[in-house]
Formats: sequence, C-alpha cells, structure tokens
Amino acid sequence: MQIVFAAAEAAPYAKVGGLADVAGSLPQALAALGHDVTLYLPLHKTIDRAKFEITERAPSRSVPYGKARVRVSYPSVVRDGVRVVFVRSDKRIGRDRVYGAPDDAKRYAFFCRAVYEDLVGASREARASVGATPPPGRRVVHAHDWHAALLVPLVARSRALVATSTVFTIHNLAYQGRTDKSVLALIGLPRARLPIEDPGEANPMARAITTADIVSTVSERYAQEILTNQFGEGLQGLLRERRRRLVGIVNGIDTVAFDPATDRHIAAGYSADDPGGKAVSKAALQKEGGLDPDPRAPVFGVVGRLVEQKGVDLLTAAAPKLLGAGGQLVVLGSGDPAYEEKWKALASRYAGKLWLTLGFDAGLAQRIYAGCDLFLMPSRFEPCGLGQLISFRYGTIPVVHEVGGLAETVHDVDRDNARGNGFSFADYSPAAFDDAIARAMRRYRTGAGAWTALVRRVMREDHSWGVSAKRYVDLYTTASRVRKAA
Repeated sequence: MQIVFAAAEAAPYAKVGGLADVAGSLPQALAALGHDVTLYLPLHKTIDRAKFEITERAPSRSVPYGKARVRVSYPSVVRDGVRVVFVRSDKRIGRDRVYGAPDDAKRYAFFCRAVYEDLVGASREARASVGATPPPGRRVVHAHDWHAALLVPLVARSRALVATSTVFTIHNLAYQGRTDKSVLALIGLPRARLPIEDPGEANPMARAITTADIVSTVSERYAQEILTNQFGEGLQGLLRERRRRLVGIVNGIDTVAFDPATDRHIAAGYSADDPGGKAVSKAALQKEGGLDPDPRAPVFGVVGRLVEQKGVDLLTAAAPKLLGAGGQLVVLGSGDPAYEEKWKALASRYAGKLWLTLGFDAGLAQRIYAGCDLFLMPSRFEPCGLGQLISFRYGTIPVVHEVGGLAETVHDVDRDNARGNGFSFADYSPAAFDDAIARAMRRYRTGAGAWTALVRRVMREDHSWGVSAKRYVDLYTTASRVRKAA
C-alpha cells in the first residue's frame, strides 16, 4: 500500500508529546512490512536542519490561501525506509514552538492545504508516468489529531484523489482545534456549520471524524470511553453515530530507541536475562539528583506534563505520604504554573528525597525509566499512554489509574499474580492512589527475589509496533473498501 502520514510532530525531528513517538515509529514499522510510506511534517523553526540534512533546495508548489497564493517548498529525507517530507513556509508555518503560537489554527490549516496540494500534484505527475500510480484503493491518507484534521475533508472532497481513502486518528479528544470558521475559507473548505459546532465556529477534529472513511484511536478501551458523556468531550454524539467506523488500536513503542541493553543515556546496560545494571542505574540516578544513596529505598519516577489530565492533583497530594514512608521521588515535567510552584516547595522541603526538574530532557527521561523502581501515572484520563510501555521495557513497575490505555496494558499484581505487571486503582481519588502506592511499596519490600522476578517478567513483554502495525494495515484495507463503496 501507499500510506501517507500527516502530523504536527514526529520524533526525532520535533517532539512535544506522545504523538511524536507514534508518528516517528509507526511509519517505520509499516515500511518494514513492505509498504510505501511517506510522512508529512511542518518544518518548524525548532527542527535542526543541519543535523537532519534538510536541504535548502527542494521542489516547490504554489498553494492557495484565501485570495493569495503562497510558495511552499517540500524538502525531504529518507529515514529507515520512510520518506519524510517537510512542509516549508517560513511565513505561514515556521514558528519558534510546535504549539502555542497565536495563529496555530491558521498555520495548521495551511499545513493541511499544503500537504493536499502536494498529494494532488504528485497524483497528476504519477498519472503521466506509466505504472507509477498505486492500484486503485491502495493509497490511504492517515491524519493525526486536530492539527492534520482538515486534510481529511480536503481529500474526501477531491476529484483528483477520489480513489484515496482516509483514516483519522484521535490521540487526545480533549484538544479539538476549535477556531473561527473563517479558517475554512482560507483553505477552500465550505463553511457550512456542522450540528456539533457553535455558530461561527469550526471544529477541525469534528470535521475529520465526520468525513474520514475510518476513525481510530490509540487503545480499544479509549475507543469505548469516548462514546460516553464522561470522556466524550462534547463529541460523544457524533462518535456514536460513527461507532461502526471507530476502531481502537493500542500504541507500540520504538524498542530500538528504548532498549536498556544499548541505551547510551543510562549508567549501565541491562536486560531481562541480566538485570544487574538496573541497580547501577538506580545508584547513578540517586547521585545525579542529590538523593540519599540508599539502595533499599523504593524510587518512584514521573515523566510527563504537570497538568490536570495527568493527575497532578493526585501526585501532589500523595507525595508527602510517599516520601514519609521511606520512598524517593524523581519528577521531570512542566505544566500548570500553580502546580509547578507547589512542586518547587515540595522539592525544597524534601531535599535528599525529591528531585524535581522542570522542563523536558530526553536523556534524563531515559535515565529515570532505567533508574527508578516504580513509575507513577495517575492520569485522570489517558487515551493510550506510552510511559507505562517504556517503563515495562526498562523493568520499572507502573502504578496507574485504571483508565484508557493504562487499563488495557497494566494488570494489577495483587489481582493476578501470574500475569500482573503493575499496580492500578479504579476510583480517581487520593485514597485509592495512596493505597496503590502502599501496595507497591509492600511488594517491593517483600523480597528481592520476588521483585526481580517481576522485573524480568515485565521486561520480556512485547510492546513493539509489530502486532499493532499489522492491525493498521488491516484498518487501511477496510478504509479502502469503505471508500470504494462510497
């Protein structure tokens, strides 16, 4: 198949959250299965052009934008069998941040139109070359989250791409890109209001859900949750209408990038067969963070945004009890300024037990995964979650809220000792989270042999893209059938 991805971020070029990990590794897994895969990515100012050998000279096209036309260039590189096309328009797209610019709605709408123009142009050029066009129904455009959402209706309305099917993946339903409907006219889409939209509003995510051949999300559990009033974020009615075209596929991780046997960021390599290096990594993490050098103290890690979705309220409430019970805590992240201030105060109060780093550092994140004994993810909701999957890879046992992809991938040891791989709690409350932490600490202190056996077991779990990539191929085939029937 000819598979075209469009996303706002993709590792290693631009990374803010989990979307980058998916867009940076799923295409490679599909290419490894023999498919022709292209990834479109905005050329943000944050992308190191020299490091990734992104050339100045590149093919270009004239892209309509409102009453004007804008010249866009499409430099490309090939990585692990995937052609990565950077959409370059320093005026319309290039910003100092991937997200957070005041014109995000317009810049990502323009990104969608620029990708569309390149697809149409390439399709016309391919038709002029015998044998260059994929067989009918074998090309799919796969757009990710609201930033690429308007590409879906652009393709769906196109006569030039009539045989191209579309898949839209929801990574987080809470972020829908709601904006003024004038954005639609800028990129040539009709402004007729959807029933789900407020007057004068355009909802890119809702428009993609409405028009995509298949809608997917990043775990089966989350696909069911977003049909409910609790998790539907106002789109539950629309999603229920499309539930026959809604599929959940749990994310995988890049098991080459996240491999404690070869990770250059950590103090010592280790594996499920020889996990001794994990103790060395723990001691190194304690030293780096100024923690008391106690090998018996259970070290808990947190890597993520300090925001309500990630359960920062529960983390803040639980920290004093955890530290008072003899645990240590390493936190890497940033988010709500009010919570950042609370965590600064906690770090000052619990010097030697709590190490706080505000911001993000990829190398430090991997040292936390390797050096901690347990990993905390009390998310209020979590479409899939990658932190727990990476923690498995490093033999670090997760403690999670039983929701979304966390519920799908983490099984409580105290309920099923044979296949348990973590600790979970169902009720979103401080008491339930405290109980899960206390159970994890008791299990850790029960005996080194039993804990090492648990570490070995979780490290042997397979959370690579292998199985999920094949499911996506099946999804694309279904999308092709849907488009053909339409």
